[in-house]
Amino acid sequence: MSATLKLTHKTIGVEVRRGTYDVMVDGKPVGSLELNQTIDIPVNPGRHSLQVLEGRNTSRTKTFDAVDGETVSYRCSGKSVLPIFLLSFLVPSLALSLKRE
Repeated sequence: MSATLKLTHKTIGVEVRRGTYDVMVDGKPVGSLELNQTIDIPVNPGRHSLQVLEGRNTSRTKTFDAVDGETVSYRCSGKSVLPIFLLSFLVPSLALSLKRE
């Protein structure tokens, strides 16, 4: 059996970055995610890393443990707070965020 990684590209308020996010699990591309879309990605049980990319912008790498039959959920969004948005041009890793649900 396997576990499921559920990703949602949903925002609250003004979304600065509306583009498609490329999804990487364990350093390998596994799919893409449009605004207001949810995708389910099957993963093997164990520890995994997750990162989303949009052009030159990348999220920080998140590590999660998946248990057989479990669903691990994250919400992906661009930063919408103006100072963080402006700073993201200097530090691209601040541009995207992953929040565990």
